[in-house]
Amino acid sequence: MTTINIASKANQATTFPALLAASYVNEIGPKSPITIRFEEVENLQSQEDCAVELSLRDGISKLGSEQVVRQLLETYPILQGKNHEHVREWLYKSCAFYGADPKSIGNPLQELDAHLILRSYIVGYSLSAADLALWGAIRGNKVAYAAVKNVALPNVSRWFKFVDETCPWIATAIQSANAQAQSKRSAKSSEGASYDIALPETEKGVVTRFPPEPSGYLHIGHAKAALLNDYFAHEKYRGTLLCRFDDTNPSKEKEEFQDAIIEDLALMGIRPDKTSYTSDYFEELYQYCVTMIKEGKAYCDDTEKEKMQHERWHGIASERRDASTEDNLSRFQEMKKGTYQGVRWCVRAKISVDDPNKALRDPVIYRCNCDKHHRTGDKWKIYPTYDFCCPIIDAVEGVTHALRTIEYRDRNPQYEWMLRALNLRKVHIWDFARMNFIRTVLSKRKLTKLVDRGVVWGWDDPRFPTIRGIRRRGMTIDALREFILKQGPSRNIVNLDWTLFWATNKRYIDPVAPRHTAILKDKVVTTMVKGARLAPYTEDKPKHGKNHEIGTKKVAYSTEILIEQTDAQNFAQDEEITLMNWGNAIIRKITHSMNPLHHKDVTSLELELHLQGDFKATKQKITWLSTQGQELIPVELVDFDYLITKDILEEGDELENFLNPETEFRSEAFADANVADLSENDIIQFERKGYFRVDRPFHHGQPAVLFKIPTGKGGR
Repeated sequence: MTTINIASKANQATTFPALLAASYVNEIGPKSPITIRFEEVENLQSQEDCAVELSLRDGISKLGSEQVVRQLLETYPILQGKNHEHVREWLYKSCAFYGADPKSIGNPLQELDAHLILRSYIVGYSLSAADLALWGAIRGNKVAYAAVKNVALPNVSRWFKFVDETCPWIATAIQSANAQAQSKRSAKSSEGASYDIALPETEKGVVTRFPPEPSGYLHIGHAKAALLNDYFAHEKYRGTLLCRFDDTNPSKEKEEFQDAIIEDLALMGIRPDKTSYTSDYFEELYQYCVTMIKEGKAYCDDTEKEKMQHERWHGIASERRDASTEDNLSRFQEMKKGTYQGVRWCVRAKISVDDPNKALRDPVIYRCNCDKHHRTGDKWKIYPTYDFCCPIIDAVEGVTHALRTIEYRDRNPQYEWMLRALNLRKVHIWDFARMNFIRTVLSKRKLTKLVDRGVVWGWDDPRFPTIRGIRRRGMTIDALREFILKQGPSRNIVNLDWTLFWATNKRYIDPVAPRHTAILKDKVVTTMVKGARLAPYTEDKPKHGKNHEIGTKKVAYSTEILIEQTDAQNFAQDEEITLMNWGNAIIRKITHSMNPLHHKDVTSLELELHLQGDFKATKQKITWLSTQGQELIPVELVDFDYLITKDILEEGDELENFLNPETEFRSEAFADANVADLSENDIIQFERKGYFRVDRPFHHGQPAVLFKIPTGKGGR
């Protein structure tokens, strides 16, 4: 096995040339691809300037980017082009771009710019190692890369862009290098590097808790809280993780949401050591409230809502604040019974009237609610607030460290006051920043509004930031865990871009997604192929060119094939093209529409096979499907856009004013016969179209429905 090891911390100008040369060899599909590995070091050996190492099957080993690329030239002649000496000469010149001094790379850039006048490639008329080495060195050098965008180097800029656009695999290779380096740093982080937040008194044991409210589905923000609690409990400190449902609002909570949360946690690989419910403690919480009233630490209040808000804001004491213990206990009993008089009242903690921290200004700790509870039925008519029951149950259940998002920071003193007021043991609090994403709402109230108004299909809509929504879009659990844990327990609030999220996912699905073919039905072009066998036939081809373990698929061949209209319109008479998974062919006849309004539309084509042609010399490499020798499968391809048109909704922005009017895009297509065997949730790649998740498989003639999976490119 041929292997290249690359030091991910090294100067990328010295590593990218070898990376791209090896990636190009893999792209053209040798029987034994080169394995590319990354190590998080600056040098692979003890000596300096050893950022790349090549190990061949016959035992040959080369160190250093220049030596590695030269050895690849000898081992894989496809890299040499037709003028070996000139290629080697330019390989030597690529070393000039390793340094970061603008003065040292100025002359080499000018020389390259002059050389590229009237040239598309550095040597000859096709891509060679010379292009790859120089392109890689420039791309890895921040100074040179910035200079390429300068209008003073028009020929270098044109060549650089041309290579980038005609070799899309280069972007994948560069992204892979950066992503794998980041992945290794993340792995170290998960071992305790950036996660070393010095939780106090961990030597006594660690118990964390995740307290979701069963009034909706988990979204990406909840996922961070759940995974961080799981990480500190099960990985860093090998402690205990509790999942406690905060079921204190019977008006909004449902058993459906509760069951969905349990399932979503399991999907994320989170296994709580114990699951409990706040409703398990309603009697204890009631007694704690009675104790606070008896000790003068709480009182009942029937002040109207708007007046209470005004008094709290301006530091004005409630008229009921100094009511007697007897009156307060009597009113609390009326609340418990849910009587006409009782439902007017609430219970407030007697903390402060005018504390600068308004969260401490006598917060409400109990309310009446006569709705039926999904677990306790109509037994209770009073329910504690989260700020009251959370610290109490944390202490009772043995929680040692409460991880809370920073919007609770002002209420942390309230949490601590409750523990002191009831003489309960201390629980350590750690704040972390919640995850926000651009053009996304995470407010449960706003998400519910979108569901109720029919803007989306439901809580599992692939445009939704719920765990179910992003999984239905095609996110894998491994990628979800990696991305969230990469963010760490930071207290800095950032607005993340979804492109980073989906780029992480692509690294997981690309190596294992089977490759298939789909041709859009709209104005599809029926094409006759001269030189093909008269009788249709099939051949077994690998489902993945670089991962043969995935298996094989049947590819049908015949004299009649389908080609997409957009491809057909780009053909020129007698142009040689490449039919992917078949070979080259020459355009012999193009027939256009007779309709003057659609004259550009191609109605039919005739090709002549030229299988001995060089596929590297063709500009257009297209997908196609045989109409014979297989049953074409109807599919519906669905893509989505953001629901919100503005990156960040600010205070005062009305959600309705920023809803994207068009967020769903459907296309009908034909797919190869192998697609009939796909199951729901399978992830595949339609070549030249992207990655897709099967939402509804082909069944009884009903088209398969596949959702396009974002990859971090293209905006949405």
